[in-house]
Amino acid sequence: MLWQQKSFVKDEGGILYIVPTPIGNLEDMTFRALRVLKEVDVIAAEDTRQTKKLLNHFDISTPVISYHEHNKYTSGKKIVEWLREGKTVALVSDAGTPGISDPGYDLVLAAIEEKCTVVPLPGANAAVTALVASGLPTNHFYFFGFLERGKKEKKKQLEALKNIQDTIIFYEAPHRLEETVTMMYDVFGERTIVLCRELTKRFEEFIRGTMSEVVDWVKSNDIRGEFCIIVEGAKETGVVKDEWWQSLSIIEHVDYYIHEKKFSSKEAVKQVAKDRNMPKREVYQEYHQ
Repeated sequence: MLWQQKSFVKDEGGILYIVPTPIGNLEDMTFRALRVLKEVDVIAAEDTRQTKKLLNHFDISTPVISYHEHNKYTSGKKIVEWLREGKTVALVSDAGTPGISDPGYDLVLAAIEEKCTVVPLPGANAAVTALVASGLPTNHFYFFGFLERGKKEKKKQLEALKNIQDTIIFYEAPHRLEETVTMMYDVFGERTIVLCRELTKRFEEFIRGTMSEVVDWVKSNDIRGEFCIIVEGAKETGVVKDEWWQSLSIIEHVDYYIHEKKFSSKEAVKQVAKDRNMPKREVYQEYHQ
């Protein structure tokens, strides 16, 4: 049934505010977000300890309750009851915009199902912050977020994404970064990739390069901090007619670089994978079979 919400027309129901919080730099808190957090009846936080640090910094004394993945059904039910009673609730996550890769979505959906007003505030978001500084196309992009942790499931997800021609955005934890980037290289082949680390914080860093270069960097560096991974979209499918190597087999293509350009076999395989936009492993297997 159609429902038209007018966010700033007062009615008897409560309001659920979606309030972004800084992803690292406290100066990124907006004036409106501070006002809402001071005025609402209660704040629903993914991590109450983390949120109380933020509230103490800005001298905000609003009551805080927990709302996270493990209590979202019981806590969510209580919050919706409060909304029905006309109370106002601010939903916050550990950092960034609630509802993106966290259980905030479920609460928003529950509130909407009960015809409760949901008002979003603009603010900090790691994905868009990383994207606009990546140097990759921003006119169209695909946000994926976190991949599955299991290798089999992760590879299946990447296989489903490999033909997307738009820039792709991922989130990843530091202890899984090497495995994830290596698997991306195996599945996607040689592409441009950007690792965005510790956004807005003191150790903010961007590592830009090809897949193979970034894999080497990950394997040779101490990986710390949360990462956004921005990956170039797939090239258009089909071989371009005027490519000089079109008539060559993969073996002939590799041999050309070895004999004519004096590449090592490893360098030749890497270059052929780049030319053909293929995973390096497939070129290697074809050449050495």
